Amino acid sequence: MTSPAPLVITKSVPESLTVEWTDGSRTHLSAAELRRICPCAHCVNEHTGVRMLDPDSIPEDLTQSEVILVGNYALRVTFADNHNTGLFTWSFLHEWAEAQGEK
Repeated sequence: MTSPAPLVITKSVPESLTVEWTDGSRTHLSAAELRRICPCAHCVNEHTGVRMLDPDSIPEDLTQSEVILVGNYALRVTFADNHNTGLFTWSFLHEWAEAQGEK
C-alpha cells in the first residue's frame, strides 16, 4: 500500500511544522522531535539500524532554520544545531506519526 502524500506542509514558527496528509490525518512535530528521529547515517547506523544519536542531547527549544522539499518524496531540514543531512521521506514521517497514534 502506498503511504499518503502531504497536502499541506506548514512551518509557521521555527519550533515546529505540521503536515496535513491526503488520508485526512495531520502530523505535528516539534523541531526537537524531528531532530531526535532523524534517519540519516550520522544518527542511525546504516548497517545495524541502531540509533546513535542520544535523544537527551537534543534541547526541547531546538529550532529549524530551513525546511526544503526534496523532489516529490521528502523534506530536508536544517536545524539550529546545523544538522541537515537527514531526508524525511513522506512514508517515514507518516509511519512515525501512525506509531505515535497521531491518526
